[in-house]
Amino acid sequence: MLIAFVIFLLWIIQILYIQKFYENLRIYSAEDTARSITDMYRDNEPSNEDEFISLMESFDSLANRDDHSYMIIDNYYTLVHENNDSISHQFTRNEIDFFQRNANVKNGYYMTCVDGTMSNSKIVIICSVLKDSKGNTDGYLILNSLITPVSTTITMLKQSTFQISIILILISAVLSVIMSRRIANPIQKITESATRLAKGEYKTEFDGGDFYETRQLASTLNYASSEISKIDELQRDLIANVSHDLRTPLTMIKAYAEMIRDLSGDRKEKREEHLKIIIDETDRLALLVNDMLDLSKLENGSHTLNYTSFDINSKLKDIIDRYKGFSGAMGYTINFSDDTPAPVKCDMVKIEQVIYNLINNAVNYTGEDRQVYITQTIEEDFVKITVRDTGKGISEENIHQIFDKYYRCEKTRREVVGTGLGLSIVRAILKAHNFPFGVQSTPGAGTSFWFKVKRDKESICL
Repeated sequence: MLIAFVIFLLWIIQILYIQKFYENLRIYSAEDTARSITDMYRDNEPSNEDEFISLMESFDSLANRDDHSYMIIDNYYTLVHENNDSISHQFTRNEIDFFQRNANVKNGYYMTCVDGTMSNSKIVIICSVLKDSKGNTDGYLILNSLITPVSTTITMLKQSTFQISIILILISAVLSVIMSRRIANPIQKITESATRLAKGEYKTEFDGGDFYETRQLASTLNYASSEISKIDELQRDLIANVSHDLRTPLTMIKAYAEMIRDLSGDRKEKREEHLKIIIDETDRLALLVNDMLDLSKLENGSHTLNYTSFDINSKLKDIIDRYKGFSGAMGYTINFSDDTPAPVKCDMVKIEQVIYNLINNAVNYTGEDRQVYITQTIEEDFVKITVRDTGKGISEENIHQIFDKYYRCEKTRREVVGTGLGLSIVRAILKAHNFPFGVQSTPGAGTSFWFKVKRDKESICL
């Protein structure tokens, strides 16, 4: 397309407008020469014959440079000087008189074009008033320039332009083939790779070739392929974990229901024992479903936070008191570093859920000493809560995955079994509040989860 446009411009400019361009160039040159001669005559008025001859030689040099003919006449129609004995147009006295009158009328300058003796030729005629340094009229300059037709030149240009056009067309055809292949091949490869990706081959590599745009596209698709692969892996893990968490209680519920039907239906003690197991497993299923629903609502933004003001220090003490019966029976010790009262403003129920989930996680993964440490520190704008265990810790390459759904660093679990969604719920709640949070871990030295709650400074002032 670009080559076609260039060829079109060549033909338009060189063939159609060259004659007009040539005519305008000759007219401009004649005007410029006449203006220069008039200015030189005014600025260099000759006082003797030698100066006059020198001045005329300068006029001849200016006129001959661009092949112009001129004559100088005085106020009495007497020829003073001319640079060419065979000028292109012989002027009659009437014509000279006409030029003089029009030059004076038109403020010292008059120009016209007449047909020449050659076919399609023109002659541009310029008459200019010659004045001395005092402004008196000394005579007139009559300059004429022949504008010959350029048909021969146009014919030559047509031939050369035709040859150039053929060469440009051939070059463009070759370049089009080369460029199309260099562009089309990477796109075709990317399309084939995208087809394999759509069929589930998530390890597909995209090759973008040599062009920046196709390389960028391939890089983006490689990133997308990597992310889809991760999502697919997480989805498989999610299905596997959910299936496992659902299958175990469902199997137990079915098994104990059959036992009640077949064995213990008439024995109250056994029946009550089996019913308790069924109820416990049903509660476990309900907990899993509720956690999944809560996480879904938090992640899609459909849950509305209910902000209230309360003392986080008192809330921590209440929660730890609720664990006393369990921790005493199971041999766990929950240590709380008491701090001063700290009013905060947030969704109390959701922040309670964060604290419960972090304590449950610490209980599940603490070390053999079964110690869990909770600290509260007051900062300028936040209250920082830290829950630390003494377990095996988390490696650096795994710590960034700790808040993912169903991610577990250890395959074995302790007596307190969660749903695998606790830390994901923690992240979703804190993100919904726009509160800072994080995790620090050293392999072999335990893990600390921390989060910050916005202080309610108005309550402090009250």
